[in-house]
Amino acid sequence: MAPPAEWLRITPHCAIPPWELEWKFTASGGPGGQHANKAATRAEVTFSVEASGSLGPRQRARLLAKLGPVVRVAASDERSQHRNRELAEERLRERLAQALKIETPRRPTRPTMGSKKRRLDAKSRRSAIKHLRQAPPAE
Repeated sequence: MAPPAEWLRITPHCAIPPWELEWKFTASGGPGGQHANKAATRAEVTFSVEASGSLGPRQRARLLAKLGPVVRVAASDERSQHRNRELAEERLRERLAQALKIETPRRPTRPTMGSKKRRLDAKSRRSAIKHLRQAPPAE
């Protein structure tokens, strides 16, 4: 069963319900005149990894190891509170998705015969160029 549309979709197997997100709106600093001084446009979202009921045990362990017990993201880039809220939500989604990503371990490989030959050919060409730069032997 797919989660409702208002849930924050992190990966195909992970979604966070809106009631697990804690929102806080404050006045954003910086230039903007009277609007910036009186409008609460800065959006900050907090997600408690420890208290979340929507995460599986392995997802929770991975997020706790990489991000800690609480993930906090803020956005004050735009003048609109609605737009800053969208930006904060997207940043939270990206941060959680990055932490949940499982890196495939690199398997060491040997250089191919062709790559060894190309490397040695390039070295000998470079050597020949440097050899031609030398002054002729004094007789």
